[in-house]
Amino acid sequence: MHTCLVTPATVALDAAGVTYAVHEYDRSEELRGFGTQAAEQLGLDPDQVFKTLLVQVEGGAAPSDPVVVIVPVSSSVSMKAAAAAVGGKKATLCDPASAERITGYVVGGISPIGQRKPLVTIIDATVQRFDMIYVSGGRRGLEISLVPGALIKLLAAQVADITS
Repeated sequence: MHTCLVTPATVALDAAGVTYAVHEYDRSEELRGFGTQAAEQLGLDPDQVFKTLLVQVEGGAAPSDPVVVIVPVSSSVSMKAAAAAVGGKKATLCDPASAERITGYVVGGISPIGQRKPLVTIIDATVQRFDMIYVSGGRRGLEISLVPGALIKLLAAQVADITS
C-alpha cells in the first residue's frame, strides 16, 4: 500500500484481516460537506456514503463517553433516536475540537475505524440496503469501501434507525 494511504483506519482493517478498498478524491478547500463531496467526486450514491459523527448522550443508562454515530451523508442524525438507541434521553453533537481530540482524526477525515479508543457505535439501519458502503479512510480526501457486515462486526456496532 502507498504510504500516504496508511492511516490508523487502514492499519486497523489490515490487522483485523478485513477486505477493503481505498478511494482518493480531490476535495475542495471548503471545510464542510465532506461526505457529500466524496460522493460527488467518486460518483457514488450519497445514501451509500456514510459520515461519522460523535454525540454526547445524557440521561438513562447512557455511557459518559461520546457515542459514534454513522449515517448516510444524504441524511441527518435524529438526536432523539441516537440517544434512545443507547438508553439515553438526549444527545448533542460534540464540538469539532472535542471530536478531533477523542478520535485522533481531523474533522472531515474522522473514520469510525481506528479511533484512539473504542467507543459505543451506532450505524443507521439503511446500511443493510447495500452490498458495499463507503466511510472516511482517516484523512480528508480518502474513503474506504467495505462490506457493511464487516464494519458492523469490526466496530461491534449496533444497527438502529437513527436518521431523521
